[in-house]
Amino acid sequence: MRFMMLMIPKGYETAAAGTMPDADAVAAMMKYNEALQKAGVLVALDGLHPPSMGARVTFPGGKAHVSDGPFAEAREVLGGYWMINVASRAEAIEWASRCPGGENEIIEVRQVQEMSDFPPDVQEAAAGFTEMQQAPSGKNKGA
Repeated sequence: MRFMMLMIPKGYETAAAGTMPDADAVAAMMKYNEALQKAGVLVALDGLHPPSMGARVTFPGGKAHVSDGPFAEAREVLGGYWMINVASRAEAIEWASRCPGGENEIIEVRQVQEMSDFPPDVQEAAAGFTEMQQAPSGKNKGA
């Protein structure tokens, strides 16, 4: 089962462009990332620049509208993510609990929807795109 662990650092919604974590925090996080990799559960990870460097695309009336960051109405924003492939929700939560997060950080754990989770009519609508539906291989795939 794939899970996304979403890092939500409080205050990041108003962080200035170019805001970066300090070297000690990065060193601790790299050790954690290495543990995920050595356990064979890490699929992907990335950190994200502050919303002040981003944009949001909405679709009022069905037409794309672009708003540059920061986003005044945002109360929580993503600072980064990990995609892991583990045997259970409990294992995903265990990995999230081991993260060297600070007091101002939250990790939200969300299971990735697999095509097999959807009813047959939805699976049929997505038929023909099987290559995009393949979960990355991992030691716990399908567990």
